[in-house]
Amino acid sequence: MQPCQRFYTFQEDFRDPFSRDRDRVLHCSSFRRLEYKTQVFLNHEGDYFRTRLTHSLEVSQIARTLSRMLELNETLAEVIALSHDLGHTPFGHVGGDELDKLLKEDGRIFGFEHNFQSFRVLTKLEKRYKGFDGLNLTFATLEGVLKHSYPYEKPFLKGLDSAFSFEKHPSLEAMVVDHADEIAYTSHDIDDGIKYGLITFDDLLGDELCLSVDTMVKKEGVNRNEKLYRHRFVAGLIKLLVEDFMENSKEGAQKYRESEPICAVLDAKEPLPVKFSRERVVQLKKLKKLLYKKLYKHEKIVRKMHAGKQCIRGLYRAFSEDHDLLPPHQKELFEVRTKERVISDYIADMTDRYAMKTYHEIYGLTL
Repeated sequence: MQPCQRFYTFQEDFRDPFSRDRDRVLHCSSFRRLEYKTQVFLNHEGDYFRTRLTHSLEVSQIARTLSRMLELNETLAEVIALSHDLGHTPFGHVGGDELDKLLKEDGRIFGFEHNFQSFRVLTKLEKRYKGFDGLNLTFATLEGVLKHSYPYEKPFLKGLDSAFSFEKHPSLEAMVVDHADEIAYTSHDIDDGIKYGLITFDDLLGDELCLSVDTMVKKEGVNRNEKLYRHRFVAGLIKLLVEDFMENSKEGAQKYRESEPICAVLDAKEPLPVKFSRERVVQLKKLKKLLYKKLYKHEKIVRKMHAGKQCIRGLYRAFSEDHDLLPPHQKELFEVRTKERVISDYIADMTDRYAMKTYHEIYGLTL
């Protein structure tokens, strides 16, 4: 068995291995819960805003397009994209940061990290077979989720199966997903931020990349005062980034596709064969810095996220002090895992609204 092809044993069926992976992810409970997990805006704020589920679907769409154009394995990119956020907590990144802090306060030196949690969901926390844990996915899918972002090696990954060599890049498809993720959240956070009224195009159009998009939209005959402008702006930003990525990745993708399909052979210290141009990388950094200041640190967002952090902390402390607040199955897991990890896994699996509902039941308060 080649380590770059399979990690677990399969029973043959009519699907190729990556299609089978995709189907198993789509049908698992953790994927469905993404519908009610925060991307940036709390799910209950409105029906328009992105959630972890819609974000994952959007990343998948972009990754599939990029993989198809670069003649890579489209289905592998799709399943990595659909799986990459399964480990996220309620309330977005702040929920994960709070769990990480709480675990470390309780002596769990490795804390919480959402990429590794996604890997644990796929290999341990989902239960679909009698003889073993996890969804029984291919090595390439699991590696793509585990190595979602560089640098790949983290302290808590020591002792993991040696087949996951952190001295090597993952598949080119996994690298494509990482960049598709960046394209999706950058463009769609702008869309949601404009829709919610937290940022304006006046805030954005001093930015070099946004100004280039504005020029594209104007050539279509759409003016800034038109309702259609926001939609064309977001589509234009995605188009600009996708085209730049494809143009700068064709040569590298062709070279390594011909030599080693599916599995990358590059040393992790070597430059990525698929990437944005240097100019776009600089522009994206400037745009993300602007969004951090104007959108992600906006008082309305910060207040909602602060409430989310208090919810996470309250649930963790309540479950730690009184184990009878946990469902019977969670208490049974104390026999095979530390109580801190069991509690962390239970909270991480919750949707925003279930976490708030549980917090209310325990404390008799609304957030």
